[in-house]
Amino acid sequence: MTSMLRVAGAQLDLVVGDMSGNETRILEAMAWAEEQKADVLLLPELAVCGYPPEDLVLRDGFVNANLRVIEQLAKASGRTTVVVGFVDRLAAGRKDDDAVERSIVNAAAILANGEVVDVYHKRLLPNYGVFDEARYFAEGRTPMVLHSISGIPCGISICEDIWDEDGPPTGQALGGARVLLNINGSPFHIGKSDERLAMLTDRAQAGNTHVVYVNSVGGQDELVFDGASMVVAPDGTVLHRSRQFVEDLFVVDIPLPVHGTSFLPIVTVTEQAIDRSPAPEPDVVPALEGPEEIYRALCAGLAGYVTKNGFGEVVIGLSGGIDSALTAAIAVDALGADVVRGVTMPTRFSSRGSVEDSIDLATRLGIRIDTIPIEDVFETFLDALRPVFWDAPHDVAEENLQARIRGTILMAISNKFGGMVVATGNKSEMAVGYATLYGDMAGGYSVLKDVYKTTVYELARWRNTLEEVIPVASIEKEPSAELRPDQRDSDSLPSYDDLDEILNRYIERDMTAAEIVASGCDEELVVRIAEMVDRNEYKRRQAAPGVKISRKAFGRDRRLPITNRFQQ
Repeated sequence: MTSMLRVAGAQLDLVVGDMSGNETRILEAMAWAEEQKADVLLLPELAVCGYPPEDLVLRDGFVNANLRVIEQLAKASGRTTVVVGFVDRLAAGRKDDDAVERSIVNAAAILANGEVVDVYHKRLLPNYGVFDEARYFAEGRTPMVLHSISGIPCGISICEDIWDEDGPPTGQALGGARVLLNINGSPFHIGKSDERLAMLTDRAQAGNTHVVYVNSVGGQDELVFDGASMVVAPDGTVLHRSRQFVEDLFVVDIPLPVHGTSFLPIVTVTEQAIDRSPAPEPDVVPALEGPEEIYRALCAGLAGYVTKNGFGEVVIGLSGGIDSALTAAIAVDALGADVVRGVTMPTRFSSRGSVEDSIDLATRLGIRIDTIPIEDVFETFLDALRPVFWDAPHDVAEENLQARIRGTILMAISNKFGGMVVATGNKSEMAVGYATLYGDMAGGYSVLKDVYKTTVYELARWRNTLEEVIPVASIEKEPSAELRPDQRDSDSLPSYDDLDEILNRYIERDMTAAEIVASGCDEELVVRIAEMVDRNEYKRRQAAPGVKISRKAFGRDRRLPITNRFQQ
């Protein structure tokens, strides 16, 4: 004999600080779950206030506003149990040692029949990479209990709790939980899909339980959440997997044998059974792979930043090269061609092909393009500086002057018409300082900031398999900043294959120069690249935010002092 638990999930793109808007979205999901006759609905971690709220949680007004939303959601709850993330305050009797901000906790409210039935406090607080939860939250110490939902003992947990193999869900499974319910704000990085599936499969099999995992989706500043919510059976079978980078509402019927003993205390949430037809066959959407997954992440990150911050248009400087071409293609796919504006700004050093390739790209993408020659402006600057520069040779100062003129023009267009400038530099350039402060680094957002140059080529070629929107010439031409006669990137940098291999080891894997050399790389080249990375920290600190796709992105993950004499 079997019983059945109908679980629903709302994989939503919520906005940090938008309490009213988030409340509306959550209420809509609750109404939908009631229509589906779901026994339980899961919403993402900190869904009420948005994730991650960072220092906003240090403001009493912010926490109070999110608590008021919980009250309203509880009043609106019905038969369907709702598990929703929010910021809770500790009980009056508990006070952590030395920080007033640690009087709050990352929590999940369990709502049903017009009231808050119970609250779970997150026990394991991630404090690595992009996570700073120990800065804000106290560790949960609520007693370990199970929640009886329609007679089924369920364990409730939040994100990191389930990522640790000895975390609360393991104890809940040992204590008799038949279903583990886990709500998340788990950001994307390359390889995360495989890690997530392996982890959830292990928890389901080890605990002999079903696992329901609901994640956030959408862009939030530099983070992008890929969703990919899942329901996994005790044998490791994936019963449902949501699409990545888009919102999703899903419902799954979980059949459960009527047996088993609970060894943990049980909080009764709902008990009544109802008649209903079987839920639709659940979807198991394959995880995205390779360049497509990265491309969709970049689109989601840009779309989230632009739309949530109220920009009606984006402005992109088009050079005819692959970086600006890929940036424009991502912008069109993320936002639509009608809100993307390209600008090409040739000088005496710009090749005819670069201008033509920019116009060709704009035509293929269907975007507006303005051509603003800057030769006269450049000459005016040179005239103004001649009394100071007169006896100095032409060098990087004059080269960077062109980039800064272009940055000024892009920002002027931004100021005049309200569009946000999207910078076009990639991670390889940012790593070694092959970028100009207040020039090509100017912008409100940098889509390729965490994308190595070799990956830029992969993404451009992949995008052209759908439709050839990036001119082949932009992909095949030798990279050049075109700031002096016959300039090539190879004049200053090794091949991007060699450069990116060294950068990956030095940045992502935190290998020392000596370790990289020992792995087979040229010693002189490794030392030169490591020195370039280290001395350009000051530039990266002033760069625009951008989408994080790697395990160690500049800014959010990799935090090094600017003033630093340690040599590797």
